[in-house]
Amino acid sequence: MPFYEHVVIARPDISGQQAEALLEEMKGILAENGGSVSKTEYWGLRNLSYRIRKHRKGHYGLLNIDAPSAAVQELERRLKIHDDVIRFMSVRVEALDPGQSAPLQRGRDDRDRDGDRGGGRFGDRGGRGGGFRDRGDRDRGDRGDRGGFRDRDRGGREEESGEA
Repeated sequence: MPFYEHVVIARPDISGQQAEALLEEMKGILAENGGSVSKTEYWGLRNLSYRIRKHRKGHYGLLNIDAPSAAVQELERRLKIHDDVIRFMSVRVEALDPGQSAPLQRGRDDRDRDGDRGGGRFGDRGGRGGGFRDRGDRDRGDRGDRGGFRDRDRGGREEESGEA
């Protein structure tokens, strides 16, 4: 049987338990039609990249599916008419990844990285030359006369120098 990764986005005004119940309902639909789900992940309430049906957030969920195409088509048909589902997408893959998906790994990696660097808004960036007051010409060397507004009067004309 072919493998699929299926991502679903549910409305933000339902609770997390209702979103997880939706994932369980989807597993039941697949089981009725001869398929199985090897992994289920609930990613939580996340921001959407763009508004969908006036929603800015959604509950994300992932299913790794081992099922015939007819089972996936039936699942998609039922999700089209389900009131709580904003968007869904099924992608056929060669093999299923048994480990954590990228969104869950990224959250864990961010926490690990902050622990190693000491956290903070910018972390330990070191060697950047300090704040904007401290930048001066010492890091950039002499930049020479740049011909800015200092050499011109307010009317935009060149000032006359005493040289002829």
